[in-house]
Amino acid sequence: MSIQVIGAGMARTGTLSLKLALEQLGYIKCHHMMEVMQSPANLVYWNEMEANRTTDFDAMLKGYQAIVDFPGSLYFKELFQQYPDAKVVLSVRDAEKWYESVHNTIFQVPKGLEKLKMQIKGLFDPKVKNVLNVYDFAGRAIWGNLFKNNFEDKDFAIRTFNEWIQDIKNTVPAEQLLIFEAKDGWKPLCTFLNKPIPTTPYPKVNDTKEFLARKKNKFNN
Repeated sequence: MSIQVIGAGMARTGTLSLKLALEQLGYIKCHHMMEVMQSPANLVYWNEMEANRTTDFDAMLKGYQAIVDFPGSLYFKELFQQYPDAKVVLSVRDAEKWYESVHNTIFQVPKGLEKLKMQIKGLFDPKVKNVLNVYDFAGRAIWGNLFKNNFEDKDFAIRTFNEWIQDIKNTVPAEQLLIFEAKDGWKPLCTFLNKPIPTTPYPKVNDTKEFLARKKNKFNN
């Protein structure tokens, strides 16, 4: 099994909806940050990717035919080099709305007292400890490396977002690249992937309200 579709878009550009859409179209398992959060055993590979820009790709992505969202899109060029025949879907959205969404969701990692409480709970709960390890990885790879510990600077963050999009456009051959917004629905995606258009609506999940509700309830079970 090999990666057939690479989602090159940043987080909060409809990546979870895209994951569900790709799986509905028949791609057997689509990797997304949620997989790392729920089953972080392969975090060792992503840490290796961050340190060395390479890893055991087959082990890291065993059982997957597609990958979207962070952390995969952080290493888009390495993935595309590994899977040069893959089709690339660059999910995008309005830059201002993207920044607001990221700032209100994934940027709000536990800090201060909230993080301390999680660290104490993690001493007794491996699930919480694993999630903290994912947060630490994100702190280094996303907020540190990608955004240079300067995400609070809105102009800088949006410029980074736009430069990311342009870099992908410059890297991927046009025939292998789809620039896609979730609001476009099934048609452009299915045409690009040579798949029949489903009769059900295109997935729409994980908006800011849903994200925050899930975050609030994550450790209450």
